[in-house]
Amino acid sequence: MKFRHAAMVVAILALPVTAQAQSTPGDKAEAAADTAPPATLTVSGSATIASDYRFRGVSQSDREMAVQGGITVSHASGLYAGVWGSNLAGWGTFGGANMELDLIGGYKAKLADNATLDAGLTWYMYPGGADNTDFAEPYAKLTGTAGPATLTAGVAYAPKQQAIGKWYATGADAVAGVYTSPGDKDDNLYLWGDGALAIAGTPITAKAHVGHSWGQDGLGPNATAVAPTGEYWDWSLGADATWHSLTFNVSYIDTDISGAEATYLRPSFSKGQDGSGNIAGGTIVASLTAAF
Repeated sequence: MKFRHAAMVVAILALPVTAQAQSTPGDKAEAAADTAPPATLTVSGSATIASDYRFRGVSQSDREMAVQGGITVSHASGLYAGVWGSNLAGWGTFGGANMELDLIGGYKAKLADNATLDAGLTWYMYPGGADNTDFAEPYAKLTGTAGPATLTAGVAYAPKQQAIGKWYATGADAVAGVYTSPGDKDDNLYLWGDGALAIAGTPITAKAHVGHSWGQDGLGPNATAVAPTGEYWDWSLGADATWHSLTFNVSYIDTDISGAEATYLRPSFSKGQDGSGNIAGGTIVASLTAAF
């Protein structure tokens, strides 16, 4: 695993989103809540429909629409646990059924009035897949705010596991069912910077993201991979428009994985897994999210 560019990504700048609180005036219950202690447990969630599901720049829904949703239970201590799911297609199925189900748990600590540290673990599950389909990935991210701007820097490191090992050297081997290195285990490192800038007097928030992956440079036991070409960049630029609990987002998403560079991974790494169509090329993704 190569980590020589890690410091470059840690330093990436991202501008923040500021939360906009909503209230209903004239309510006695609300007035009482101002002096009451915070609830021990809070539940939040969201439901999204998107024109494509891009995970680190690569389509997980075969460049088709995705329906997603999640729910999180948070404790006043900072501990939280949640679940998130999305439909999948083609490359994104990761050897399982056409669904991704993530179990998430972690701890969020307030370091200062404008700084938060969040650390936890995501367990990526693909129901209906083989035993070596699922994998775990610990993560940590630091978020700081300054007025309408926020910077988030994060790291996710999946230790060596079969699901992200290099079992096939090429897509042709995967089609033939010939393992290059059966049982291989590999790890994966992802560093990223996120942010947004709330535009004063408008419901618009400009957003940016950049990330870098280091992975197995090949295909896993299910002829897919988290970092298919071993090392690549992904980035996006976009904006949110928020109205009450609804958020509409439009983003341009891209990677530096060219069609030529990914040729040796085909037909697995392609739209429909038929050898045609770059699923890591630049695209515009639109989504609508309802939060509750």
